[in-house]
Amino acid sequence: MKKIILLVFVSALIISELEAQTNYAIKLAETIMNEYKDSMVVKKYASHLEQDNQIQPGQSVEDAQKSRPANWNYEMGVVLQGFEKLAEVTGDQKYYNYTQRIIDHFITNEGEIRTYSMEEYNIDNIPTGRQLLHLYQRTKDEKYKKAATILYQQIAWQPRNKVGGYWHKLKYPTQMWLDGLYMGQPFAAEYALMFKDPKRFEDVVNQFGWMEKYSRDGKTGLLYHGWDESRLQKWANPVTGRSPEFWSRAMGWYMMGLVDVLDYIPADNKRRSELIAILNRLSTALIKFQDKNEGVWWQVTDKAGKELNYLESSGSAMFVYALAKAVRKGWLPKSYLPAITKGYNGLIKTFVEVDQSGAVHYMKAVAGAGLGGVPYRDGSYDYYVNEPKRDDDLKAIGPFIQACIEYEMLTKNK
Repeated sequence: MKKIILLVFVSALIISELEAQTNYAIKLAETIMNEYKDSMVVKKYASHLEQDNQIQPGQSVEDAQKSRPANWNYEMGVVLQGFEKLAEVTGDQKYYNYTQRIIDHFITNEGEIRTYSMEEYNIDNIPTGRQLLHLYQRTKDEKYKKAATILYQQIAWQPRNKVGGYWHKLKYPTQMWLDGLYMGQPFAAEYALMFKDPKRFEDVVNQFGWMEKYSRDGKTGLLYHGWDESRLQKWANPVTGRSPEFWSRAMGWYMMGLVDVLDYIPADNKRRSELIAILNRLSTALIKFQDKNEGVWWQVTDKAGKELNYLESSGSAMFVYALAKAVRKGWLPKSYLPAITKGYNGLIKTFVEVDQSGAVHYMKAVAGAGLGGVPYRDGSYDYYVNEPKRDDDLKAIGPFIQACIEYEMLTKNK
C-alpha cells in the first residue's frame, strides 16, 4: 500500500512539473499576443532610429519605437516558431491562428512579401519563411509557396565569399556571422526537403562547416561572433579575420540552427554526421562556461563576473533549447541531462517575473549586437556589455518558449 501511495505522489509531482513547464510557455505566449494583437512591430534600436532619422523633434525613443510600422523580420519568425510548437504540444489552434494572422499581414494574394526587398541580400529576412512553408502545408494556399520561393531564390543568389560562405548582408561584404546560420539554413533545408532539391543539403552542411572552421577558438572550443575573410574590418583580427569576443546569443543562434537543420537533413545523407560532430564539439565547450550557481550563461561567454558582464536571457534560452533537443533526439549523450536541468531551472529563477496582474515576463535580454555598420560596432568586450538590455524581447521569448517545450518533452521521455 505504501508503494502505491508513493507512486501516486511521485506521479503527481512529475505531472505538476510538466504542467509548470508548459504553463510558462503558454503565459509568455499570452504576453506576446496581448502586446502584439494584430501585427508584430520589432522595437528598433535607438541608434538605428537616430541613424535613419526616425525620431521626430520632441519625440522620445520609446514613442518612436511604438510608432514604427511593422516589417518582415527574423524576430517575428523565431517567436512564431515557438507558437507553432506550442500548438503541437497543447493542441490549441489559437496559436496557429495567431501565426497565420501575423503572417497574412505581410503576404499579398499574389505571394509577394510586403516590406521585403531581395536586393538587400539580408539573410536576416529568411527565418520567417519557415512559417510560410508550414502555412502552405496546412492550407495549400499557393500564395505561401510563392512567397517562400522568393526567399529560397534569395538563398540561391546570396553573395558569397571566396570559400563559399554567405555574406551576412550585402552591406557586410565577405563577412560570415554565427547568427546567419540560424537565419538561412533551417529554412533552406526544410524547403529543399519539401520540394525535393537534395543538392541544397550539401550547401547547408558546408555553411556550418565553414563557419566553425574559421570562427572556432582552439583553446576554449567556443566560436567567435564573426569572421571577415578580407580582414579589412576594424573588428577583424588581421591574421585570423575573427572578431575579438565570444557572444552567447551568437553561439545560441548557431546551435539552434544546427539542431533545427538536423530535422530536415535525411538520415541517409553521408554528411549528416559532420553536423552532429560540430554540435558535440560546441556543446562540450559551452558546458564549461555555464554559471555554476545560476545555471545560465553570461553575455560575454568566457568572462564570468568581469565588470559590467551579466547573466543574459536570450543566449541562455537558446542553449537550453538546443541541448535539450539534441539529447532528446540522441545527437548528444544523456550525460548532459544535469546541465540541461540546471540550465532550465536557471532560466526560471533568473529571468522569469510575474507582474501584479499575473502576466509573465522574460527579462534581461540584450537588445541587440552586431559588427561594423554605422555607428561602428567594434566587437569589443566594452561594446557587448554596454549594449542596452530589453525585457520581453522577441529574440529571447521565442527561444524560451521552445526551451520550455523541449525540456518538457525530454523530461517525459526520461
